[in-house]
Amino acid sequence: MSSQLELFKQMKEKWQREVNSSAIREYSFDTLSGEQVDSLYFPDNPDESYIENLGFPGQFPFTRGVHANMYRGKLWTKRQFSGFGTPEETNARYHSLLGKGQTGLSVAYDMPTLMGYDPDHPWAKGEVGKCGVNVATIKDMARLFDGINLGAISVSQTINGPAVILLAFYIAVAENQGVALANLQGTLQNDILKEFIAQKEWIFPPEPSMRVITDMIAFCTEHMPKFNTISISGYHIREAGSTAAQELAFTLANGFTYVEYGMAAGLDVDAFAPRLSFFFNSHLDFFEEIAKYRAARRIWAKRMKNKYNAKDPRSWKLRFHTQTAGCSLTAQQPENNIARTGFQGLAAVLGGTQSLHTNSMDETLALPTEKSAEIALRTQQLIAFETGVANVADPLGGSWYVESLTDQIESEAEKYFDEIENLGGVIPAIEKGYFQMEIARAASDYQQKIDNKQLIHVGVNAFIKQDEEIEIPLLEIGDEAENRQVNALAQLRKERDENKVQLALSQIQEACISGENIIPPIIGAAKSHVTMGEIIVAMKAEFGEWQEAAVF
Repeated sequence: MSSQLELFKQMKEKWQREVNSSAIREYSFDTLSGEQVDSLYFPDNPDESYIENLGFPGQFPFTRGVHANMYRGKLWTKRQFSGFGTPEETNARYHSLLGKGQTGLSVAYDMPTLMGYDPDHPWAKGEVGKCGVNVATIKDMARLFDGINLGAISVSQTINGPAVILLAFYIAVAENQGVALANLQGTLQNDILKEFIAQKEWIFPPEPSMRVITDMIAFCTEHMPKFNTISISGYHIREAGSTAAQELAFTLANGFTYVEYGMAAGLDVDAFAPRLSFFFNSHLDFFEEIAKYRAARRIWAKRMKNKYNAKDPRSWKLRFHTQTAGCSLTAQQPENNIARTGFQGLAAVLGGTQSLHTNSMDETLALPTEKSAEIALRTQQLIAFETGVANVADPLGGSWYVESLTDQIESEAEKYFDEIENLGGVIPAIEKGYFQMEIARAASDYQQKIDNKQLIHVGVNAFIKQDEEIEIPLLEIGDEAENRQVNALAQLRKERDENKVQLALSQIQEACISGENIIPPIIGAAKSHVTMGEIIVAMKAEFGEWQEAAVF
């Protein structure tokens, strides 16, 4: 017992030193009534379980948070997901949001961009700019960030299949701004495994896709040390209908697969793992979501340390962005979505998120209006400055309910890891349709409970208003954006040097064949005004395409 208390004392002293050496925000952390509160609460007589599974924020296994003083030191990044129409229109929205207190940018691309099609491709017709911003060239990317210093702001980009090309455009624009690559901060989603599992926006087969991602990890590790190469995403797995435990297990399994591929490519795990980040959903069950985030940190830390032999504590830390659950929003009584988003955002903060996007009330009906996006941002600011939840690290730590849920979700995730391993790993499990079937079963079970009113969704299966008319203004994207993008692309093709274009494309194909890192030739192609669609065609010629096996 004395040795256990001595270990606890050492951990506490280490935590206190870290807090004392960390920057603290100039802010009153007292209660609204003026009562002083401590930055952390813990038991007077800790047992062995507390030391092993909880400990202190900023210390292994990071159940209570990745930073010693959490939000007393720095609040989470308020990063509203935004993009629509042309780059110029989205650029105007970015400037507006930054002027209202947003602290990071998050780019939403349209469907043609997500699928790797230029705006003049037949399959892009009618979709350009509808659900995000259209970007197909380096000039588009330059217009998207016009007047925004890429060396001074963190930018997240939700792009997967053609992520390598959008990254090249981004790098080229930053270099044209005079920004050193070492100063670029941000995150590229770039999680192709969850595309095969849930979102279905892949371009190349699994193995070539993983080769491209390991090239990106290697390039960014060497040249962009502040940039998160992959945001391993559970968000879309949850949106597809998974349970919280499935979201956690499948997401972390994908993360471990990226680690294994990086190590197999000869990279030192401690050189690239600290720049892997995660992206989770915040759904409707308040306490389950909080427990999910706490379990995620503990599982990641244990595996990175014990299985992958990472030595750098930064490799053990699971850092994550959260977005409130889009699938929980309702077209019926859309104003209710403001409250839903508030509860979900609060759960993310109590779970220790590093970055947060709160959905707008109108997102089931259209892209957010500027007003609804402002309300969503204000929701985060209310959580940060008016609720007091940021004053204490892991304020629910020690709750019998929350700790039990955390243990339970961790246990369920471990069972899924065993099943995935028995199937040969993540990629064989994808090819066999395992993830797809598991998510389909969970989604079916949830819908059955809604249909039977075992679960209540306010305004949908209870508390319904008859003959309801929606009276909120909506953002409508017409065909003008598509026309402008198509015309701009035609003009670019007239003005560029076709010899440089063909040379750049041949260099990309050579890199695909030879196995050399593919990033430099794609950056070169971007600077030669090769379009995204043209680069995709060149890569497909060597990598091929992939058809998902049907599952029932």
